[in-house]
Amino acid sequence: MALVKENMHIALERAWEILRARCPLLPPETCAVQEALGRTLAEDLLSERNVPHYNGSAMDGYAVCSSRTAGASPSSPVLLDKEAFQWVNTGNEVPAQFDAVVMVEDTALNRERRILSVVRPLVAGEHVRPLGEDVVKGQIIARRGEVVTPPLSALIALAGLSEVQVARRPRTLYIPTGDEIVPLEEWLRAEVRQPGQVGETNSLLVTGYFSQWGFPVDVAPCLPDDPDRMASFLQEHRDRYDLILLCAGSAKGERDHTFSLFERMGEPLFRWLLMKPGRPASAALLGRTVAVNLPGFPMSNAVILWSIVYPILQLLSRGGFDEKTVFPQAIGALGTEELMLMSPYSSSHGREEWVRLKCAELEGVRKAYPLPSGASSLWSFSEMDAVALLPSAAAELPRGSSIEAWMVRDVPWGNRILFQGSNDPALERIATSVRRQGGDIVLRSIGSLGGLAALARGDCHLTACHLLHPGTGTYNTPYLEEFFGGDGDIVRRLIFFRQQGMILRRGNPKSIRSVGDLRRPDVSLVNRQTGAGTRVLLDVLLMEEGVEPGEVQGYDNQSVTHFDAANKVALGFADVALGIKSVADALHLDFLPLCEEPYELVYRASHDGHPGMRALLSALEDKAWRSDVEAMGGYRWPA
Repeated sequence: MALVKENMHIALERAWEILRARCPLLPPETCAVQEALGRTLAEDLLSERNVPHYNGSAMDGYAVCSSRTAGASPSSPVLLDKEAFQWVNTGNEVPAQFDAVVMVEDTALNRERRILSVVRPLVAGEHVRPLGEDVVKGQIIARRGEVVTPPLSALIALAGLSEVQVARRPRTLYIPTGDEIVPLEEWLRAEVRQPGQVGETNSLLVTGYFSQWGFPVDVAPCLPDDPDRMASFLQEHRDRYDLILLCAGSAKGERDHTFSLFERMGEPLFRWLLMKPGRPASAALLGRTVAVNLPGFPMSNAVILWSIVYPILQLLSRGGFDEKTVFPQAIGALGTEELMLMSPYSSSHGREEWVRLKCAELEGVRKAYPLPSGASSLWSFSEMDAVALLPSAAAELPRGSSIEAWMVRDVPWGNRILFQGSNDPALERIATSVRRQGGDIVLRSIGSLGGLAALARGDCHLTACHLLHPGTGTYNTPYLEEFFGGDGDIVRRLIFFRQQGMILRRGNPKSIRSVGDLRRPDVSLVNRQTGAGTRVLLDVLLMEEGVEPGEVQGYDNQSVTHFDAANKVALGFADVALGIKSVADALHLDFLPLCEEPYELVYRASHDGHPGMRALLSALEDKAWRSDVEAMGGYRWPA
């Protein structure tokens, strides 16, 4: 069946309208009370018993007739003979001839004469839990749509209900597809992984969210990009499941068969969303079964789980969902925050766009910066503190814009410091030690000049730099004077010296011996971003050798970190990168030393009292961290 044109490239709101109209509520099922915990009730529950079902004592004491205690006082106690009282423990039945319980503290028993002295008067019903005090027979004890909690499950059982009608949990099957997909166990065992192969890890993402939501899901073996085999598998399994998720095959390539299968086997509901990431998603009805095509990239996969799959589960099991709460519930948000953007963000006009955020509090203002937005980036997905969905009308958000975000981490706002500055692998290892000291640190690599600018405008707690000044031949001081002048609040701390040089392919096949060789047409460079201290150093060295940047192949090919640049050399995308020795050693690349440079932290003395800063300054002396740095190679501690 062909898809109507109006349901292609649609807004999420329109997709929800279609799903509401076409996803029926599943019939309820009967569940034993012992298995009802966490289930959603499909009907109102009426108690079949009184709770409690007898008059019970609320205290340890004596059951008595309240009228016999009138006028009792410590100076004039009432004396009751043995037929006028009876001992009861808490929870015991109060015999029918009595209407109150006197606490043992308000009595004295003459055991020899078997006479009870009562020193205070009682009223009828005092310290007695009457029949039906908690629940009376026929009373509504829970309503349709409520989730069975531990106390509710206990109440249901006390009320005499052995079984309850609950919403049926949809049966879901997740099917990974793709010739390039390697089963997870095989992926983890393999010592050599071929280019183009991808480990089947999206099943961990899917099962993780389903577990978080309280829904079951089965995972099928990976299917190849063979439409006939896929069709046969769907035909065999679709009647056994309420929801089928097919991962990948959602684009327009020769091996992307999923949507054509939807057209061939059922009724397509929609194709492609005006949303980034997640655009390639589609859905269909295969008989009574709802089928959704999940994109293969992790972030795209996740946002379709949040925005399409979770609403479908709610429709099937509850008959509806609340648009105001569906996203925080699906994401597992801990709450919402109004955050100020530290850097501008450009989104795609006409599409809703998901943005991942990292957060910190600066001078009482909670701020965030966007993490890399690639749909395939698992690191930024797992690293994010918060996530926001920008409306389709939002195109350019300048620095300082306010953005409402769902928090996915419990951010230690008061203990966290934000570092923005020069990238260094040794400093990146200090976060664990900082946390052991009771603080927290977030490290963002934006280059030495970018870090100084961020510190100057109040967008970080500290930075680090290693900037060689071409005019004076000195490090850092001229730049600090330019940014901060005579600001007496600025503190400099030399952390270590590190070796900078040329990172080369193993064996140096191009026989690169000096910076002057970068002008050779057969030598390609991967550079660092504008403002990075390593790039400033390269420019100084090129100038000393009389080499113009335009003569260097790849001068405009940029990487943000030392490891990123060195990896491009290791993979053959470039012949050389300027970087530090520890990274060359870690990737088993050749290294041609050029200089030793000071790496300095820069921060404001007014931040000395911040718990995160105190923890960092303590961590800088941590023996475990220093031992790690020394093992990396290429570093020297100051004398």
